Amino acid sequence: MHLVRRAISSFSNATPEVSSQVRQALLPAELALWSTMPGRDQRHSIDVLHRFLLLHPEATRAQSAAALLHDVGKVQSGLGWSLRIVATVIGPRTRRFRLYHLHEVLGAEMLSSISEAETVALVRGEGPTQAVASLREADNI
Repeated sequence: MHLVRRAISSFSNATPEVSSQVRQALLPAELALWSTMPGRDQRHSIDVLHRFLLLHPEATRAQSAAALLHDVGKVQSGLGWSLRIVATVIGPRTRRFRLYHLHEVLGAEMLSSISEAETVALVRGEGPTQAVASLREADNI
């Protein structure tokens, strides 16, 4: 059900204004990478950050960065909104669909030379148990 809500909430391609909260959470190179994400993904990441901070108020800067960058690997697939839905439903049957399904690994690789190890680990789905659980729950919009 959360995927249906997420799909409906992502109809707009408008890029959100980059808030001071986003600028404070991301290193300059991370912000440049985050800026390559489509507007709907940027908006989703901001929503995830807000939910993550409610669930995990003691979050570090690196953990907040992971909340904003958790889906950055999806840009590698080049899939738009409708093909992402197809990829979710039918699975990793094509090269681009496989890239979409590997977004956590790809995102971690993209961040490995520009982010703190904790950010990279959380994007990969690893790290402190509470932070990982809070990020997963925050992403379950």
